[in-house]
Amino acid sequence: MRVRTKWKASRRLAGLGLALASLAAAPVQAQGPGVDPEAARILKRMTDYVGGLQQFGVDTSNTVEVVLHSGQKIQFTSAAKSTVQRPNKLYAARVGDVVSQSFYYDGRTLTLVNPEDGVYATVAAPDTLDAMIDFARDAVDVIAPAGDLITTDAYTRLMADTSSGFVVGKSFIDGVRCDHLAFRGDGIDWQIWIEDGARALPRKYVITTLALGGAPQFEISMRNWTLTPDVSARQFEFTPPPGARQIEFLPVGNAGAPR
Repeated sequence: MRVRTKWKASRRLAGLGLALASLAAAPVQAQGPGVDPEAARILKRMTDYVGGLQQFGVDTSNTVEVVLHSGQKIQFTSAAKSTVQRPNKLYAARVGDVVSQSFYYDGRTLTLVNPEDGVYATVAAPDTLDAMIDFARDAVDVIAPAGDLITTDAYTRLMADTSSGFVVGKSFIDGVRCDHLAFRGDGIDWQIWIEDGARALPRKYVITTLALGGAPQFEISMRNWTLTPDVSARQFEFTPPPGARQIEFLPVGNAGAPR
């Protein structure tokens, strides 16, 4: 009986292995140069939908790879809860391996807080969300959570240096049926999974940097979308807690951490 049970288990495992091998070996349809109009349509539908949302909340989980000189890859993870109110409000609280921070934008100022260190940095910021995301990246080296996807002109930003793209097929992210799209740009490959249905929400986004040795990836997953978040003006305005110390942002090129 024991031998038969082991044999049955081995046969099931072998069958599973063959099934997985077949799936991995199944060729994706060869793609020519240029962007498939259907992939462009699905992406544009998503960016228009998200860009038209006047307020929303979303939870994100991020994984970034770092390639060591030896070629070994190390992953660092973080998770964030974000609330957006257009045209010029954003709050995000991020907890991660490298740093935990809170991000406040109230239409006038951008504040980054390191709660564990008891420090914060504030800088005057542009009066729209789109302009603030550019300013944060270019002037103080701070990347807003899911910033590539939440601007009103996200389609133009995503497609600016994209040379080819196609629909991979249907997929499931956290049990949600999605359209899986793959694109190639200047030195990067990127993929996005978009909810299939009335809510054209992004569910997963992966960037592979081909220009760097080892082709490290950045991955962000988006879940718990709510289109009616509980928002108030106070949520986006930072009030220093007792004992907090104000510092300055590091110059651009120093990972955006305040000093």
